[in-house]
Amino acid sequence: MILLILFFLLADGSQKKLVTGLILGFFLLVFVVITLYYVYNSNKLDRENTRKIEKFLEDYKALNPSRYSYVDIKKITNHFKDKLGQGGYGSVYKGKLSNEVLVAVKILNDSKGNGEEFINEVGTMSRIHHVNVVRLVGFCADGVKRALIYEFLPNESLEKFIFPTPIKNHSLGWEKLQDIAMGIAKGIEYLHQGCEQRILHFDIKPHNILLDQNFNPKISDFGLAKLCSKEQSAISMTAARGTMGYIAPEVISRNFGNVSYKSDVYSFGMLLLGMVGGRKNIDVTVENTSQVYFPEWVYTQLDQREEVHIRIEKEGDTKIAKKLTIVGLWCIQWYPIDRPSMKVVVQMLEGTGDNLTMPPNPFASIGPTKTNIKRPKKSLQQELTVVPELD
Repeated sequence: MILLILFFLLADGSQKKLVTGLILGFFLLVFVVITLYYVYNSNKLDRENTRKIEKFLEDYKALNPSRYSYVDIKKITNHFKDKLGQGGYGSVYKGKLSNEVLVAVKILNDSKGNGEEFINEVGTMSRIHHVNVVRLVGFCADGVKRALIYEFLPNESLEKFIFPTPIKNHSLGWEKLQDIAMGIAKGIEYLHQGCEQRILHFDIKPHNILLDQNFNPKISDFGLAKLCSKEQSAISMTAARGTMGYIAPEVISRNFGNVSYKSDVYSFGMLLLGMVGGRKNIDVTVENTSQVYFPEWVYTQLDQREEVHIRIEKEGDTKIAKKLTIVGLWCIQWYPIDRPSMKVVVQMLEGTGDNLTMPPNPFASIGPTKTNIKRPKKSLQQELTVVPELD
């Protein structure tokens, strides 16, 4: 290259044109080579991902969900005519199978990683058969085109019913909220104890709770799920996973304990408190600054035996609201060891709530320094043996 430049400086006009052409040709050749190398590597990666998914699907072909081609997906969705929603994963469309069964088809983005979330979801949901978990009807793995086909749930997600907006002002009564909370809890308990391997969801939040025509809840979106043995008390993770506001402290920093099934318990607690408050747990738009972080505000209200004015409409609502709140506060204890298992959560929700004790303050350890964190003196199991009446 240096010789070409020297030659260019010493040469006459015609020779300069020739050298200019050679230089331009050289750079064009380099560009073409780099482009071809990139395309080759990209195609190679796609082929490797496709082979990995094909091998996975071969192993799981006996687990019932049907496989469809991308042409089938177009027919099922009527060429993607009715869009239900969109997220970072891709888009969801309403569809209809040949037997007139309505379905929701999630089309994954072509660029969505190496297929890990697709494998997670198909592999996990093929193992699950529970009334409170959404049913996987089928899937598509056609080259880089991937889709997941679920039963269609007409009332969409819980989010639109507990976080009303000026456009969507839906609401649910307290008895129905209690039923929904119970259904979600039973679904998570099944994931933790009812399957051959324990399934950790890692993304429990209102958006991932779908409601059928009778408002029965079904847990969805297992793209971040992990499987482990029931004897495994902790799991390793290379990076935090989940949605901010619902992620347990130990998922972000191991200083707070090991990541385990208790991480889902924390997420459920935050979801439950969102249901009680009828708003995001963090809301900077509220007039009273003490209510910006709802979980801490409602803990203070209950701890000081003050009235919690939250959409109480009829007799009995206060009792349900208080029970759901106390259960939620138990679930969001800072340390995993101090949170109940989902089996205990179900028992707490099934009771009247009269004998539930207030949990230790889960916010006492939150501050600029965490070196002086004090553990609660009693565990949940010990606390439940002391049941003073709550006014």
